[in-house]
Amino acid sequence: MKRFKNILFVADPELRGGEAFERAVMLAENNQAQLTVVSILEELPTPGNENIQGISMQALQNAIMDKQQQQLENLLSSIGKTMPISAKVLTGVAFLVLIREVLSKKIDLLIKTADEEDIMDKFFGSSDMHLLRKCPCPVWLVKASREGHYKKIMAAVDFDPFDNNREENALNRKILQISTALALADFSELHIIHVWHAYGESSMRSGLAYQPAAYVDAYVDRVRVNHQHCLDALLADVVDKSGKETANYLKPRIHLMKGFAKDMIPKIVKQQEIDLLVMGTVGRTGIPGFLIGNTAETVLNRIDCSVLAIKPEGFITPVRLEE
Repeated sequence: MKRFKNILFVADPELRGGEAFERAVMLAENNQAQLTVVSILEELPTPGNENIQGISMQALQNAIMDKQQQQLENLLSSIGKTMPISAKVLTGVAFLVLIREVLSKKIDLLIKTADEEDIMDKFFGSSDMHLLRKCPCPVWLVKASREGHYKKIMAAVDFDPFDNNREENALNRKILQISTALALADFSELHIIHVWHAYGESSMRSGLAYQPAAYVDAYVDRVRVNHQHCLDALLADVVDKSGKETANYLKPRIHLMKGFAKDMIPKIVKQQEIDLLVMGTVGRTGIPGFLIGNTAETVLNRIDCSVLAIKPEGFITPVRLEE
């Protein structure tokens, strides 16, 4: 898969490398991409003339950064790299400095180990959620508990069959193309999920808009058929671009589910023991019905697998480069 050209990997605080680092190196090699490995230090106090046991704050700050830089270099030397890899120490609020690095270096994929957080049983830490909401490039969060070969990869696509939105279609195709390439690279089982519901069904069955059961059943079936047709067209388009041999080899398992994405996606991820979920997430993009905002965050906080989150083209991050 030669899609990514400039990859940013975020090392964990202990600089242990691990599964996420190995994936970043392999992906960079396969894509012949530039790889930058960064380590993040907490925001240091403004250096001044203060001394701590005879050492100035400026000298202490420089010593800490030099030590961290050397540890990064040691991490890179441990893999016997056959391609150029850059190492860099960043300081400040993690998600802010990372997004600014993405913007300034034109990064097209960010990879990091997902933060573990016990409070409220959240699977992704608050810094990770900031990245998922605001980082303009795809963000791949690797769950430490799901290291190793990805046996199952799931692509989540969403669309409104009554609104042919080009931006939405482009994002869905991108999700499927990346998922297909990753499944091929990892020899994984590929799953594709689309969740739909019939607007107003509950009100028509028992509510202010009550209608006879036969009428409601026919309406719901028409909605299902429309979603099925759109999904078939999307899959056919991806097959055209990836080739029939690829599709026949992967034989993706399709999940056309009735319900709500925030409930059904976590349910199927758990049932199928999915290792990586590829999904569109967040965006002030005007895409109707897409997995954005609260829906995406609900999904992300209900799953326990790695996630590759992709933004629509034209997404504008609220984070700005420092002047």
